[in-house]
Amino acid sequence: MARRTAEGLTGTELEEFARTVALDRLTDRDRSRADLATAMAKKAVPEEVATAVLDRLEIVGLVDDERFARTWVESRQRVKGLARPALAVELRRQGIDDELARTVLDDEVDTDGEHQAARQLVERRLPSLRGLDRTVQTRRLAGLLARKGYSSSVAFAVVREVLDETADDIE
Repeated sequence: MARRTAEGLTGTELEEFARTVALDRLTDRDRSRADLATAMAKKAVPEEVATAVLDRLEIVGLVDDERFARTWVESRQRVKGLARPALAVELRRQGIDDELARTVLDDEVDTDGEHQAARQLVERRLPSLRGLDRTVQTRRLAGLLARKGYSSSVAFAVVREVLDETADDIE
């Protein structure tokens, strides 16, 4: 039966337990250092042991916050269509420091890509709003983009652009 916490362990057993907790979390996807530290804290691993284990995992390349952040941004932007502000909040929740998050977002998120992602979200949602008044469509689509972190200026510009194009197609 697997141990549930580190209580009662000492020395090598404690380090091995901490390493197992971290490696178990890393089996399905990359994790941030903060995520792994939190998992170890929940298992009663002393902070100094967790730090030593995480330092070693960083040295061998199993823990890399920059790689994690880049992968996270690419995935969340592609799958959920999130804008830069929403991505920054998510990275902060994942334990990525603001400076690294800013660097990754500057590298990975461009204005054209954001505009295209917003457009795709609107185009995907629009068929379910057919038959509604244009004002209602605009409000709902802009709300969708706002929830994804897009500024109101981008949201309304994209919604207006798509609705104008689809109005031309109908006529």
